[in-house]
Amino acid sequence: MASALYNVLFRRNYTMLGAVFAGAFVFEIGYDNLMNKVWDNNNRGRQWKDIRHKYVEGGDDE
Repeated sequence: MASALYNVLFRRNYTMLGAVFAGAFVFEIGYDNLMNKVWDNNNRGRQWKDIRHKYVEGGDDE
C-alpha cells in the first residue's frame, strides 16, 4: 500500500505538488463549511438572516 502510494503520488515532484494543492483545497472547503455551521449554530437568532423578517416589510426583493 505504501509503495503504491509512493509510486502514484510522491515519486515525481509535480504529482506530489498537485496532491498537496488538491488536499489543501479540499481541506479548506471542508473546514470552511464546518466552521460556518458552528458559527451559525452558536449565533442562531442574532444574525441578520434570522431577524430580517422583523425589520423588512413586503416581498423578498434582495
